[in-house]
Amino acid sequence: MKIGYPCINNSIEQKPNKTFRLNSYSKELFKETVESNLKGLYKILEYNYEHGLLFLRISSDTIPFASHPVLNVDWIEEFKETLQTIGNFIKKNNFRISMHPDQFIVLNSPTESVVKNSIAELKYHANFLDSLGLDNTAKIQIHVGGVYGNKQEAIERFVEVYNRLDPIIKKRLVIENDDKSYSLSDVYKIYTKCGIPIIFDTLHQTCFNNGEDFLEALKIAFSTWKIEDGIPMIDYSNQAESSRVGKHSQSIDLKDFENFITITKALDFDIMLEIKDKEISSLKALAIITKGRN
Repeated sequence: MKIGYPCINNSIEQKPNKTFRLNSYSKELFKETVESNLKGLYKILEYNYEHGLLFLRISSDTIPFASHPVLNVDWIEEFKETLQTIGNFIKKNNFRISMHPDQFIVLNSPTESVVKNSIAELKYHANFLDSLGLDNTAKIQIHVGGVYGNKQEAIERFVEVYNRLDPIIKKRLVIENDDKSYSLSDVYKIYTKCGIPIIFDTLHQTCFNNGEDFLEALKIAFSTWKIEDGIPMIDYSNQAESSRVGKHSQSIDLKDFENFITITKALDFDIMLEIKDKEISSLKALAIITKGRN
């Protein structure tokens, strides 16, 4: 079991997700920004290795405007050595890596231009993970999309678009159950049609479900992962108090997490901790895992 957090480490000054406005674009600014972001990513990986946090979600903003027509730099070639160095560090130290594009990625949109742009963005993510030399266990995580008044038709559109994706995207793509539109049961239907693995989101399951036993729901999601996909991933988070349903908490509920680790002791999976204070809660959770699984 590995545990980690998304994208940014608040203990490190240099960030891996610096970007700029489109109207400020230039080759020079692009190269400067990417260089800074890759340095920030490497610093996070070093910190995580030193602290035993071996699961990281890499920011989608690492390469700004990567899927936009304005980009006129071959970033894979330009930063080839740096990307290889980062990839080698990841592989040498047995990290698990994922990426999670923003929710404007909507493969089941009835608007073709939205689908086209979504595919272009997924292609960037796949190319980025390929440029690091990572195997198929490094995943790209997305939501199913909208319902658009007819969930069954929306599911069919998702499956149709998925089936025509480039293999370099399909080998990495996974879907998650969300908090209001697509339950575990819904995403499992999609899995049966196209074989896409399911990332189980614990908070979303509590927000929107079909009455499944929690542990059985986990096992259903895990059954969708093939050997080449690696150990199943989950998103773990707590509900923020006095906030809208589905909002992530600022800090981890240690009692709740300890109970979660206890009831899932027989299962093997990697945990992406979607808690706002990121590495702080991750270190607390790691201590519980180390204690609970020894």
